[in-house]
Amino acid sequence: MMSRPGSHGSCPVPVHSAERIEIGHGGGGKLTQRLIDTVFRPAFAVSDEDLTCDSAAIGRSEFELAFTTDAYVVQPLFFPGGNIGSLAIFGTVNDLAMSGARALAISAAFVIEEGFAVTDLNRIVETMRDAASRAGVRIVAGDTKVVERGKADGVYIATSGIGEIGSRALIRPQEVRVGDAVIVSGDIGRHGMAVMAARESLGFEPPIESDCAPLFGPVSALIDGGIELHCLRDCTRGGLATALIEIARCADVTIAIEQTKIPVSGPVRGACEILGIDPLYVANEGRFTAIVAGGDAERALSILQRHDDAAAIIGMVGERDGSTDAKIRTIGRTRALDLQTGEQLPRIC
Repeated sequence: MMSRPGSHGSCPVPVHSAERIEIGHGGGGKLTQRLIDTVFRPAFAVSDEDLTCDSAAIGRSEFELAFTTDAYVVQPLFFPGGNIGSLAIFGTVNDLAMSGARALAISAAFVIEEGFAVTDLNRIVETMRDAASRAGVRIVAGDTKVVERGKADGVYIATSGIGEIGSRALIRPQEVRVGDAVIVSGDIGRHGMAVMAARESLGFEPPIESDCAPLFGPVSALIDGGIELHCLRDCTRGGLATALIEIARCADVTIAIEQTKIPVSGPVRGACEILGIDPLYVANEGRFTAIVAGGDAERALSILQRHDDAAAIIGMVGERDGSTDAKIRTIGRTRALDLQTGEQLPRIC
């Protein structure tokens, strides 16, 4: 909790202006308070009232609420197009958006390794502040724990978010119907390849940047445009292929997509070919797939292309084809898509 500790007791380490995180920063005493006052409070604009409470009041809503939680362990912490801080905020906001919910408030808990540079922590929380501002959400509560050197990998962040569902329509896999169109909101594979390139110092030129971004804007535009939305899914771990397979299994249908219609940028395609990676399974942090009524497909695409001109209609929902959840058509053949056994790009979020 981000609460004011009392003045009693002593700190096991000297109180000073630390440049690196010490065990005492997680002890709830003066060092904890100094960390809150010098790092978190300036970045998140936490009020005195919020600092004295174990929970934050965000007001009542006349709409249905959505709730999500997630943890972020990306390595490296900083990558082209973002860092673990922006990833934590946008990831939480986007999980809510996939239910048609506008994020209202987020909590953030930090597990920090002893010796972690305070300058790097400042960069992360300032990025979180900027990401929250961009997404229109408040960071209202938090917690900090410090573990011994070697017991973590810099910093981990866990978030929870609550959002308001404005649409009365159900947006979930069970609403998917035969004849629905499958749309992807932009080019795929950038986040996973950006993180991998940074981790392995691959030095692609130009550098591949993560697509990390908030998604409620385009989702809201679809809802406001009266599109008959049946399902939304952000294409994070496991990429577009995994998202489609999971939707198909829940809806008891088979989804067929066209290889030539899937948007992949030249740099990502080239990197995937060099490394032997299928871009369909590469993680994204600013892309989603929308399953919409077939009759609304072109209008939905027009709306999404105002946000990203790479958005594309990539396939259709069909009757269940035996044990096949999803399949992809290429020139001259069709192959089934299946969930991967392992993880080709670990720790990408």
